[in-house]
Amino acid sequence: MLTVLVEGKSDKVALETLARKVGVSPHWQVVSLGGVTNIRRALDNHTDVAGLCDSGEERFFLKALGVPDRAAMEPLGFFVCERDLEEEFIRALGVEGVERVVEELGQLQTLRTFKNQPFQRSRTAEQQLRRFMGTMSGRKSLYAEALVNALDVIPKPLEKLLEYSLRS
Repeated sequence: MLTVLVEGKSDKVALETLARKVGVSPHWQVVSLGGVTNIRRALDNHTDVAGLCDSGEERFFLKALGVPDRAAMEPLGFFVCERDLEEEFIRALGVEGVERVVEELGQLQTLRTFKNQPFQRSRTAEQQLRRFMGTMSGRKSLYAEALVNALDVIPKPLEKLLEYSLRS
């Protein structure tokens, strides 16, 4: 069974939801590192591994894997979100698609209030949505599941991870 290493809880929720949605859940288990600095220990404790990280934490994965760059990580089954997983979902669904999910979760008025805060007004809609998802404990995980369920097109890093897991 493939072990997929991810940074945190919301990433784990997203990948487990995606695995169920596309039918690969019996073939892999997702392990949250509880922080990217735990990657070395996780690699030591697991065999047959793959992983997903945010671009800001890519350097930790590169060092732990002993490879020079992102291109060298991919054949090993490790993939990078351009900024983070939330941004990948926003890009895949578009602002309107994410706002539909927010509405379905009953948080549209909360989002509108958030967007109207002085500091948020100058940010792009994408930046506001990313920040909104991370403002309350548990919200990132709630949105991870809901956004995956709303996807019609799988973001590229997740698609590559799925393809790798099916070859393993």
